[in-house]
Amino acid sequence: MPAPPPSATLNPGPNPGSRKAVVLIPARFASTRFPGKPLANDTGRPLIQHVVERLDACATVKRVVVATDDQRIHNAVLAFGGASVMTGAHDNGTARLAEAAATLGLDDDTLVVNVQGDEPEIPPATVDALVNGLAADPGADMATLAAVFGPHEDTHDPNVVKMVITQQNRAMYFSRSPIPFDRDQAGAQTVYKHPGLYAYRKTFLDRYADLAPTPNEQAEKLEQLRVLEHGFVIAVIHADAPHPGIDTPAQYAAFVARQRSGQVAN
Repeated sequence: MPAPPPSATLNPGPNPGSRKAVVLIPARFASTRFPGKPLANDTGRPLIQHVVERLDACATVKRVVVATDDQRIHNAVLAFGGASVMTGAHDNGTARLAEAAATLGLDDDTLVVNVQGDEPEIPPATVDALVNGLAADPGADMATLAAVFGPHEDTHDPNVVKMVITQQNRAMYFSRSPIPFDRDQAGAQTVYKHPGLYAYRKTFLDRYADLAPTPNEQAEKLEQLRVLEHGFVIAVIHADAPHPGIDTPAQYAAFVARQRSGQVAN
C-alpha cells in the first residue's frame, strides 16, 4: 500500500517545545469488559496514574486533568498528586470534556487533547505531533490520527474504525466497515485505521456541547461523525502505528508484565 504523503507524516511540527495544550482524560468506573479499570493497581500504581505520568512527558502539554463522574477515581487521582475535575454523566467522552473545559475555565485559545484513561503506553511524541498539527491548521476545528493497516490486521473487524481522508488531510468519513470499497480489487487505495486520539480547539468544544446527535453517528456508534455531519472540519495527522489500549483484564495483565520487565517507561 502506498505511504502517506511526506507532508502528512508524523513529526514534531512547529515549535515542538511550546506548551500550548491541556490534556483532559475522560474516565469512568463502569465497564462491561473491565469494571473499575482506571483503578487497577497490580503495578503498585492505579492505571490512571500511569496514563497521567506518561502525558506529563509531552513537550506540548502544560496541564493534564482527569475528568470523571466517579468519586473513587477522583479521590485516587488527587491521592497521587494529579489533577481531577468531577463532571455529570454523559453519553460520550467529548461531551464530558466539554463540561470539564468549561468548569476549568480554559482560555479560548487553548488546545484540548482527549486521551483515554486506558492508554498508559501512548507515545508522548504522538500527542505532540497531534497538537502541533492542529496548531498549524487554523481552518480545522479539531484533529485526529490515522494509521495504515498492518499486513496481518483485519480491515473487516468492526471494532477497528476505518477512515477516508481528503487530499488536504481532512477527514471525509469514519466507519466500522472497510472503506473505501475497492470495487476492482486493484489494491491502489490505502485503507486507514483510526487510533482514536483527538485534539480540539477549546472554542469548538464549547460548540460541540450543543450539537444534536446525528443519524450516521447513531448508526455507526462513532461520536466523531457528529462533527462531520454538522459540517465541522477534522484535520488528520498520520502516525506509523496506534498505541495499545487496555480493554480487558487480559490486556491489562500483559501491560503489567511489560511494565515489570522494564519494557514500559516508568
